[in-house]
Amino acid sequence: MIDLFSGLDAWVLVSLLLALAFVLAFEFINGFHDTANAVATVIYTKAMPPHLAVFFSGVFNFLGVLLGGVGVAYAIVHLLPVELLINVNTGHGLAMVFSLLAAAITWNLGTWYFGIPASSSHTLIGSILGVGLANALINDIPLADGVNWQKAVDIGASLVFSPMAGFLVAALVLIGLKWWRPLSKMHKTPDQRRKLDDKKHPPFWNRLVLVISAMAVSFVHGSNDGQKGIGLIMLVLIGIVPAQFVLDLGSTTYQIERTRDATLHLNQFYQRNHETLGEFLSLGKSVQDDLPGKFRCNPQQTEPTINALLGTLKGVSDYHSLTADHRIEVRRYLLCLDDTAKKVGKLPGLPARDKSDLDKLRKDLTATTEYAPFWVILAVALALGLGTMVGWKRVVLTIGEKIGKQGMTYAQGMSAQITTATMIGFANIFALPVSTTHVLSSGVAGTMVANKSGLQGGTVKTILMAWVLTLPATVALSAGLFWLASMALGS
Repeated sequence: MIDLFSGLDAWVLVSLLLALAFVLAFEFINGFHDTANAVATVIYTKAMPPHLAVFFSGVFNFLGVLLGGVGVAYAIVHLLPVELLINVNTGHGLAMVFSLLAAAITWNLGTWYFGIPASSSHTLIGSILGVGLANALINDIPLADGVNWQKAVDIGASLVFSPMAGFLVAALVLIGLKWWRPLSKMHKTPDQRRKLDDKKHPPFWNRLVLVISAMAVSFVHGSNDGQKGIGLIMLVLIGIVPAQFVLDLGSTTYQIERTRDATLHLNQFYQRNHETLGEFLSLGKSVQDDLPGKFRCNPQQTEPTINALLGTLKGVSDYHSLTADHRIEVRRYLLCLDDTAKKVGKLPGLPARDKSDLDKLRKDLTATTEYAPFWVILAVALALGLGTMVGWKRVVLTIGEKIGKQGMTYAQGMSAQITTATMIGFANIFALPVSTTHVLSSGVAGTMVANKSGLQGGTVKTILMAWVLTLPATVALSAGLFWLASMALGS
């Protein structure tokens, strides 16, 4: 790892270390900001002592990051338009990373201080959107192209619908439990259990389910939210030291050959569908500016791009053998080909089978660009795991007592946690970033309604206000910071 940073100018090295520290600080704050939600019910219901709950939550968050992959990480990265991702520039990369991280950290700390269970995912996405929009304004790019709006809509839909689904599913689970065991002790609150049964802890089986589901929430939180930190670090590394990180230098000969084969098969795919795609891709035509420009990917340059990529990769069995400039070019070609393939997949006229083949080719194309070194994954896992172990008290009280007009019952805690773990697990499968905070607190609210406990209007309004304000506040803050940083750098 150390040799990757050798030969850097002192200011670049210092900037890099600061940027990495900012990302890890964000993940550390994410740990105590969001993970309080993962352990709130298990602590409030006395299923586990706070110190044990927080420790094991930290461990399971750590494991979740290590085993979670990088699908969600690059879903976050690709919120930025491909034109911004192919523009590799150290000063530009620094401005982008510091702006979005400063905005995200500021909002996270503010909402944590006031004990409001706001979403780190929502915060980060707003910060990334702000940078993309500000970049478009600065470089006279249409706002429609300033952000990957399709990806933003997909992620936005997951963030909007996941809490709604959490509310409904948790309510239905609780209704099912009340129908199945209406007289069970699991429908008591901790206070009722202590007063009526003179017992401090939940019944054994309820306690076991509460503990297991809390650790499951911690694990899926790590595998989903931890990947966001991984994606941020890769943005940092690619933006500041591109020569070392634009491509996975650890790629095997087979992986490089798979990338080359995917490029060949992509070309064959386009030729087979010449009648449908010929006009859109200008197949067989001479195109001015025969390679992707520095800031633009043009579908009509697809054939020249394929030829240039195949020429650059000819005889290459190790990415180390490419010069720094050639590595940057290869990544630019791959990202542009992937971006065009994504657009082609949305065109009418292609059979579903061909679209499926195109999706598989896209995965092979980007296999050596969408990666994360193990030390990056380990660093994020440690930051998130350690952050989990501090600062949890403020949010636990909000989740346990201030959402409903009555305290939470054991059955409500189980319903909310099982729902949260299941929904985030499915989101991980489909590489969708969702908010643990939104899903869990909505699930708790759903169980309060299903239990006819009522909701505390003041708390609910505060949480909803934080959810509503998070996106515009972080967009505005990160956009302003990016504009200031870009002006300072003279870009």
